[in-house]
Amino acid sequence: MVLGKVKSLTISFDCLNDGNVPVYSSGDTVSGRVSLEITGEIRVKSLKIHARGNAKVRWTESRNAGSNTAYTQNYTEEVEYFDHKDVLLGHERDDDSSEQGLHTIHSGRHEYAFSFELPQIPLATSFEGRHGSVRYWVKAELHRPWLLPVKLKKEFTVFEHIDINTPSLLSPQAGTKEKTLCCWLCTSGPISLSAKIERKGYTPGESIQIFAEIENCSSRMVVPKATIYQTQAFYAKGKIKEVKQLVANVRGESLSSGKTETWNGKQLKIPPVSPSILDCSIIRVEYSLMVYVDIPGAMDLFLNLPLVIGTIPLHPFGSRTSSVSSQGSINVNWLGLTLPERRE
Repeated sequence: MVLGKVKSLTISFDCLNDGNVPVYSSGDTVSGRVSLEITGEIRVKSLKIHARGNAKVRWTESRNAGSNTAYTQNYTEEVEYFDHKDVLLGHERDDDSSEQGLHTIHSGRHEYAFSFELPQIPLATSFEGRHGSVRYWVKAELHRPWLLPVKLKKEFTVFEHIDINTPSLLSPQAGTKEKTLCCWLCTSGPISLSAKIERKGYTPGESIQIFAEIENCSSRMVVPKATIYQTQAFYAKGKIKEVKQLVANVRGESLSSGKTETWNGKQLKIPPVSPSILDCSIIRVEYSLMVYVDIPGAMDLFLNLPLVIGTIPLHPFGSRTSSVSSQGSINVNWLGLTLPERRE
């Protein structure tokens, strides 16, 4: 779409991963170029960029005020991580319509470099959730006299790295539970479940090896299963809104009365999911592995083993790094963003 003599306004980043997606981490320098293509000579007040990163939460709930009166309660919260502005061409003020201080740009393609540093504080990983998001973007604004500004926004991805090569995330997770079924005055034998996984921390694409033993001494047919759940928690105005969704699952063989099943490293693969978000004050993303026994006609017997989905994979030989550029295996398909350029 041609706006006046401006044929196109684009933003490109210098730091790209294997998937051609701009990926950064706290403390990194974000650099790139704003490209302007024009079909004829134009006069410009300024060309600016505005870079911002924030977490936002929003949901609504219906409330009853009595006497058949209902209203909607809004819950919103926002955390700002950084707000950076820079002038690439021209001057800061654009509110006057004078012809003074204008810059003439000739026909053709022109590029203007930009660069800024992300803050050293922990930044929440980019995320798109049911009731909130964490987004980072750069917006370019071209201001000309007597015309509406041309604006374009482009998002980039930020990882707050979680290194699973830490003692707390390398520790095994295990548990044992037992349940006795009652039917009227009769009591059947117990159903017992014990399960263990090698560690707490994993990265997308890995398979969790589940070691479990299920013993069915009841009179019913039961089925052992395992499921990975993601829990999204959103916080605003002292309230919490949770969304729980299934990520992956696996099942074992049906067990009749008196039978036992043993899982010697049954594998459950982790799909491309968002890393855990643990340090944001208004959004948390957590994971758990539920190993359970499906019991028809009764409450299931289950064990919850906490998981942390990290970004830096296991290094069995002690070679560790936390730089984004060296993490070529990082998969950002989980993000749910195409990171488009958005003309405003």
